Amino acid sequence: MTDVDVRDPKPAADAAGTASAPGIRSPGATGGPRRGGAVARRRLAALGWGIFGVLLLVVLWEGYKLLAPADGVLIGETRVLPRTTDLAMPHVWDMLTRLAEPVTRSPSAQPLWGVVALGALTTLGIAAAGWLVGVVVGVGLALVMQRWRLAEWGLLPWIVLSQTVPLIAFAPIVKSWGSRVEIGSFEWQDWMSVALIASYLAFFPIAIGALKGLQSPDRIHEELMQTYAAGYWATLVKLRFPAAVPYLLPALRLGAANAVVGAVVAEVSTGLQGGIGRLLIQFAGQASGDPAKAWGPIFGAVVLGLVAAGSVAMLGVILKNYRRTEEAA
Repeated sequence: MTDVDVRDPKPAADAAGTASAPGIRSPGATGGPRRGGAVARRRLAALGWGIFGVLLLVVLWEGYKLLAPADGVLIGETRVLPRTTDLAMPHVWDMLTRLAEPVTRSPSAQPLWGVVALGALTTLGIAAAGWLVGVVVGVGLALVMQRWRLAEWGLLPWIVLSQTVPLIAFAPIVKSWGSRVEIGSFEWQDWMSVALIASYLAFFPIAIGALKGLQSPDRIHEELMQTYAAGYWATLVKLRFPAAVPYLLPALRLGAANAVVGAVVAEVSTGLQGGIGRLLIQFAGQASGDPAKAWGPIFGAVVLGLVAAGSVAMLGVILKNYRRTEEAA
């Protein structure tokens, strides 16, 4: 019998299988850096396209203001494109410069960007509360509809129909109902009405995305869980929830954006003080004398939506093991 020298690299290569064969690279050796580089390139490309989109919007704005007539573009008696006067369309640099100026002429007045940031933080907190309620309600409805097909047939049409109610008319009703709620020492606050309206818009995409994700596992995987004698809850935790992640993440981001929209509209409709919605109305009334000022809250609302969606996107980092792709609901 011939002894095998343990220092010979050939047996070690044979033990590694096909990873050491010519033309086949080991995933551990080259897959990690290459994959990391590809991810970094995709992120840089996404950032570049985002910056390009903003610059393109600025060029279109200033180009239309330069070339279009002052009264806008008219077809007969109908104006199809807006006026290009400084009152209707301030220059982009005027709007950005106005953000650094005091909100009023008072010596102690805060800069406009500070007032907008404070209002945006107030609205963000309310929208976050509404989003959390929307997540609980949306995922709960999805679980019920996935568990019982009859519930899906009965609930899904009403869930879709609920989004056809005009929000601007619905908000004052919610505020009126909320003002009558008194349970012991608990009193309903106005911001709770705004959060409830935000959750009303947030729960819809979450419910639809979660339902599709929970129903996404293949039949063969469900049968495999049955062969292991796994019950409903074990199958839900180990199979359905992981399979739902690629569907649920985009739905959560869309729900966050909807919560911000709902909070801003509800603040306008209910007259809640301190939020970005109230600033939109307040500064719009001053646009005749200070047109650039009215765009401050608009910029704040845009940034607020991006922050809300980006914050939810951080969940993708936590759930990266289940986030191979993302599917639209």
